[in-house]
Amino acid sequence: MSCVRKLRKRTKSQELVYQEQCKVVAQENGKRIGLEGDPDLQFLLKGGDLLKVKSKSWRKTRLFRLNEDCKTVWQQTSKTFKSDSSFSLEDIDSVRYGRQTEGLQKYTDSSVEDRCFSIIFKGRRKNLDLIASSKEEAKRWVSGLEKVMTGMHSLNRQQNSEHWFYNCMRKADKNADNKMSLKELKHFLRQINIEVDDSYAEMLFKKCDTSNSGTLEGSEIKHFYDLLTYREEIDVIYGKYASTNGQMSSGDLLYFLQNEQRESVSLEYAKKLIEKYEVDETAKQNKYMSKDGFLIYLNHEEGSIFNPAHKPIYQDMHQPLNHYFISSSHNTYLMEDQLKGPSSTEAYIKALMKSCRCVELDCWDGANGEPVIYHGHTLTSKVLFKDVIKAIKEYAFKTSQYPVILSLENHCSTEQQKIMAHHLTSILGSALLTQPLGHQMPNTFPGPEELKGRFLIKGKRLNKLDAAFNNNATEDVDSVSEEDEAAELKEAEQKPKEKSSKKIKLAKELSDLVIYCKSVHFSNFEHSRDNQAFYEMASFKESKAMNLAENSATAFIHHNMDKLSRIYPAGSRTDSSNYNPVPLWNAGCQIVALNFQTPGKEMDLNQARFLPNGKCGYILKPEFQRDPASQFDPANLRVGPWLKRKTLHVMIISAQQLPKINENKQKSIVDPQVKVEIYGVPDDIASKQTHHIDNNGFNPQWNTKFQFTIHVPELALVRFVVEDYDAASHNDLIGLYTLPFTSMQNGYRHVPLLTKRGNLIPSAGLFVHIMALDA
Repeated sequence: MSCVRKLRKRTKSQELVYQEQCKVVAQENGKRIGLEGDPDLQFLLKGGDLLKVKSKSWRKTRLFRLNEDCKTVWQQTSKTFKSDSSFSLEDIDSVRYGRQTEGLQKYTDSSVEDRCFSIIFKGRRKNLDLIASSKEEAKRWVSGLEKVMTGMHSLNRQQNSEHWFYNCMRKADKNADNKMSLKELKHFLRQINIEVDDSYAEMLFKKCDTSNSGTLEGSEIKHFYDLLTYREEIDVIYGKYASTNGQMSSGDLLYFLQNEQRESVSLEYAKKLIEKYEVDETAKQNKYMSKDGFLIYLNHEEGSIFNPAHKPIYQDMHQPLNHYFISSSHNTYLMEDQLKGPSSTEAYIKALMKSCRCVELDCWDGANGEPVIYHGHTLTSKVLFKDVIKAIKEYAFKTSQYPVILSLENHCSTEQQKIMAHHLTSILGSALLTQPLGHQMPNTFPGPEELKGRFLIKGKRLNKLDAAFNNNATEDVDSVSEEDEAAELKEAEQKPKEKSSKKIKLAKELSDLVIYCKSVHFSNFEHSRDNQAFYEMASFKESKAMNLAENSATAFIHHNMDKLSRIYPAGSRTDSSNYNPVPLWNAGCQIVALNFQTPGKEMDLNQARFLPNGKCGYILKPEFQRDPASQFDPANLRVGPWLKRKTLHVMIISAQQLPKINENKQKSIVDPQVKVEIYGVPDDIASKQTHHIDNNGFNPQWNTKFQFTIHVPELALVRFVVEDYDAASHNDLIGLYTLPFTSMQNGYRHVPLLTKRGNLIPSAGLFVHIMALDA
C-alpha cells in the first residue's frame, strides 16, 4: 500500500509516524537498488504535478510520485484515492523525452517540446503522455525513472525475491506498526501465493516468536523469512559437494562445475566465482564458498539455463545475408487485429526495439498527395508513410546494428510512389542502400557485418540490378507484375469470373531503390534456379510455404541457399493470429514474418530462435542448410552431418515465487504444473508434463524426471511452460521460457520465467537439472 492512500485513515500524530516509516522503507529499497541518498530518487519519491494529455481538449493536471517500494508509481486520478491508481515500473517499456509519441505530436505544439515526456508501457496499454512545468523537471523525471528502472533490472533473482518478499510483508502489515500478528502472517502467506492450514501457520509463528510477545518483529521476522525461503534441494546439492569440513572449497566447487555442470573450466575460474559471489568475508579470504554464496551463484547468469557465452554476438556475421534466419514482422503497422485495429508508428518502434530486422509497409494513396500505411479495404486506421519512415530511422539501430529490410507492399499511384521514394531518400539519407556494395555486379549477398547500419528496400524493380552499374535507360514509369499479398488482396476483391492482369505501374524513382531484395513471382524451384538472380526473391503465403516445406523440403532448402524467401500469414488470419514458424526454419526460410503484436506460442518460439547472438535479429543457419552438397530433409533423416542424436534428461525440481493469476481474489492460490516441450524436425517434437501441486505457488517441488531424444539439435527449441492446473476448464498460463537446445547449459540450473508477452517476471523461476548426452 502506498503512504498516500493510507494518510486519510490516520490522526495527525499517526500520520507523522507513518510518514517517517515510509521514509525508512524508501531508504531501504533505494539502498537495495544502489540509489541510497540519490537526489533523482528523492525527487521521484517527493513527486509533483504533471499535465496529462489524452487529446486536444483532454488535458488535466495530475500528481505523480514514486511509491516507497521503489517499484510502483502512484498517480492521482479523477477519484483521487482510487485503490488501483498505481502502475508498476516492471510494466514500463521505456521513457521518452520530448514529443516522441503520436499523441504528443498530434495534440501539442512544438513550443512545449522540451517539457514533454512519455511513459511507454509493455503490451497494449496506452502510452502516458505528460508535460512538466519546465525543461529541467521533464529531464529529471526521465532520468530518474530510467535510473530506478536500471537499478531494478540489475537485481539478481535472489535480490528481486527479497525485495518482493519484504514488500509483500509490508502490505500484510495492516496497521503499519512494523510488527506481524498471527492474523497478518496468514494474510501474508496468501499474498505470496501459498495456502497453509491454521495449525502450520501457528507452528511457524510460535517457532519465530522467541520473545513470546504475540507478534513478530526485527530478528524474528528475519528468522521467519529464513524458515520460509529455506530450500532443501540446495542443501542437498551443497552437502554433496561441500567436502572440506562441511564447506565448499575452491577445489570442491571446481569438481561441482566439471562433474555436475559439465563445464570445461579451471581452478582459477572457480576462485573467481567465489570472489564474485561469496558474501562471507572470512570464507572469501579462505577461498571457500558458503551455502549463501552458492545460492547467489546459482541465481546469476553463470547458474542460468541459458549459456552466457551465447549472450553477446558470437557467430560469424560475414556470411551472405541469405545464410541467416532474420527476425521478421508481418503487417508491422498494426497494434491489434487486421480489420479495425489501429495502425501506428508505435508498432514499428516496438518491433524494432525487439530487434526485428524486416518490417512491412502496406502503402496506399493518401490525402493531400501524402501516401499512407494501413491494411487496405478495412477499417484499420491510417498513418502517414513519412511518419513511419521517421520512426524507423530513429529506432532501427537502437538494439541491433545489423541491417533492416523495409518490405514494401505497394498499392500507390506513380505520383505517390515518387513521394515515397523522396521520403525514403531524404529521411534515411546515406543509411539507405541505393547501390550494390563494391564496384562491379555481385553474384551473392554481402553479409550483415558489411551492411551494418543500412536500410534495404524490398519491392518491385523495373529492370535487372546490372542497370545500377551500366546506367541502362528505363522509362520513368512502367508496368510490372503484381505479386505476393498485393495480388492476393486484389484477387479476393474480384468476382470469381473476373481475371486480373496483375499489373501495376511502377515509378523509376522507387524502383531504383530496390537493390538486394527484388520481389518476383515464384513458379517452381527449377524456374527460379535457371531464370532468377540471387537478389530476386519470392514471398510465399503460409499454406504454400508449408506445403513446399512438407513435400519438397530439400529443394526448398537448396533454393534458400541461393536466394531469400519471405513467408507471410494467410489473409484469413483477421485476428492477427500466427502460424508455426518452425517447419519454415527447418526448410531454411530466412524471413518468416509473424504478427509481432500477437502473443502466443509462435512468438515465444520466435523470441527463442533470436535469443542468442546478442539478440541482434540474425542467426546463422546450420552448415547443413548452407552447404550445396547437403541432402538434408527434416522429415526423412538419413545419415548426415545434421544427425547428432542426443538424449536429453530433464528433472523439474522446484519453482520459486510464482505470481498469482487472480490478484483480485485474496484466497486465490495457484496449483502449478510444468510442461516441457520440444520443437524442431518432426522426429524431435515432444511434450511431457509433471503432476500439479495443490495450493502452492511460493515453493512447489516436483522432482519429476523426463527423457527426450533429440535428432537434430541445431534446429531444436526447448520450451518450459508453467500453468495453473484447473480440472474444470483450460489451464491458465503462469510463466514460460523457451531457448535453443544448443544454448542450454547442463547441470543444476535456474530457468527465468516470462509473461505471455515475453516480459521477465522478476522474482519467479524454475529450478531444474539438465543433462544432454550423446545417444
